[in-house]
Amino acid sequence: MKLSVVMPVYNEAGHIESIVDAVLAVPVEKELVIVDDCSRDGTRDKLAVIGRRPGIRVLFHQVNQGKGAALRTGFAAATGDLVIVQDADLEYDPREYPRLIAPVVAGEADVVYGTRFPGGGVQPPGSFVHTLGNRALTFVSNLVTGFHLTDMETCYKVFKRPLIQGIRIEENRFGFEPEITAKLARRGCRIREVAVSYSGRSYEEGKKIGWKDAVRAILCIFKYGY
Repeated sequence: MKLSVVMPVYNEAGHIESIVDAVLAVPVEKELVIVDDCSRDGTRDKLAVIGRRPGIRVLFHQVNQGKGAALRTGFAAATGDLVIVQDADLEYDPREYPRLIAPVVAGEADVVYGTRFPGGGVQPPGSFVHTLGNRALTFVSNLVTGFHLTDMETCYKVFKRPLIQGIRIEENRFGFEPEITAKLARRGCRIREVAVSYSGRSYEEGKKIGWKDAVRAILCIFKYGY
């Protein structure tokens, strides 16, 4: 099965070359679809060169819109049998792709989420407040969707391409995570979680999600869950 790796990018000049190399090194058939969301730090210049490499397509937004908007563009451009979301910040390890796609390839799931909380009891590195907020959002999402997830906000999500291309993504920012989870629940999709490693970064290092996004996530859980 061919895997489409959809990578939303915004101001990641310091990491973009390393994460692209890491993705291309994974021994699975794949394409890399990069969507630059109007970066202003030199990322676009680097992507102009990176886009010449085989197996990579780079799409550019002319106005900054947010992660959800970048994913919407990337999903529409994907051609693989499966689609996985990959952030450009080196927090997640592409070497885990084979384990993440395995349940879908085996016919055991329609979607896979890569959980940073295997067994529900391990706290990943990073801000305690951020981790607590993640847990709270996942708990509320589960109440609404009926899922039993441990990490709704994870970056790593694997979809069958026809499934994700058949869902209209409305949120432009980080509301994508609760939105897609609610819409998958309404479709009766089978979701499996697979434990993944995680190396969190601080806001000083470039982390972008904030408290306003947490508030929006709560609203999205109820907006799309009913």
